[in-house]
Amino acid sequence: MSDPSTAVTLTVDGLDYSGWTSAEITTGLERQAASFNIGITWKWPGQNILRPVKQGARCEVRIGGDLIITGWVDATPINYDDEKITTAITGRSLTADLVDCGAINKPGQWKGQSVQKIVQAIAAEYGLTVKSEIATTGGLADHTIEPGETAFESIDRLLSLFRVFSTDNARGQVVLAEVGSGGRASESLELGRNILKGDAPLDFTRVFSDYRVIGQRSGTDEDFAKTTTEVNAAVSDPRMTRRRVKVIHESGQLSDKMAADRANWERGTALGKALETTYEVQGWRQTNGALWRHNTIVRVIDPLIGFDRDMLIAEVTYRQDENGTTCRLRVGPPEGYLQEPDDPHKHRKVKKQDGFEYLLPADWKDK
Repeated sequence: MSDPSTAVTLTVDGLDYSGWTSAEITTGLERQAASFNIGITWKWPGQNILRPVKQGARCEVRIGGDLIITGWVDATPINYDDEKITTAITGRSLTADLVDCGAINKPGQWKGQSVQKIVQAIAAEYGLTVKSEIATTGGLADHTIEPGETAFESIDRLLSLFRVFSTDNARGQVVLAEVGSGGRASESLELGRNILKGDAPLDFTRVFSDYRVIGQRSGTDEDFAKTTTEVNAAVSDPRMTRRRVKVIHESGQLSDKMAADRANWERGTALGKALETTYEVQGWRQTNGALWRHNTIVRVIDPLIGFDRDMLIAEVTYRQDENGTTCRLRVGPPEGYLQEPDDPHKHRKVKKQDGFEYLLPADWKDK
């Protein structure tokens, strides 16, 4: 008998569809839209094939009783050979329209507005609401939609300036996310107990000794000439022992503080991203019955890689097929995702059970 806690249900127009032979659902902090791909395969039935779900239909996806996605059906592919037929339904969160569609606001320019207000205006064109988990940002001198850019591309330029994440939630809202707002996982990821596979690239090619941000801003009657047209900031990171300089050219109206914050963010997050690791575990739920969820903190104990530290679950992929039910979790140090990372040197120390605490602290202090 199948486990009802891992049953995937697609609801369209009040009708529930289930009994899929394969399913893949992905949610993540760095994804504007969660996605799903569910399918069924059977031998030739000798009768007409019914495909009642239409492309473009509004839908909900649940795992057991947990709502995961509120979105749209994107496609209903079908393929077959002389032995079997496979049909599938794919779709994404309501927020997918921001990724696909143009930024069409009129007049398309904002002055002195916060990120929250600008994102809300852009999202409202597609009937989307915005939930903000971050503190209200300061007013941006100017944000203007560029010709041909999508709604998310316009939003993403704001995210780069203010170093925030725009994602979604189960209700299909746009979420300006705070790192770790999902709380803590009830159990740890531990080699020899629940980890089936691990993949740690440990790629430090994007870690540098110096981070320099350059840009410009428009002058005013009181503030003009070179100091107003050229903006730059730089920070160093002695954790990278050889000289490696990264130069970031920031578009838009850049203030001195924004440039300094961006340089500090690049330094503070680079090593965190270098330690990102992907784990696979059996099943979709923790021992207390809760689903594994993105944007939650989990303790990772993996002596093979050298981890005994708190990590952020950045992305979750639920998979189910003939080989079983597994969950893929992409994790990384929370510092790799913070809007305003602390001084990366402040809490460094060597701890025998964690091989990377000389770079980043192993214990995450909940904000």
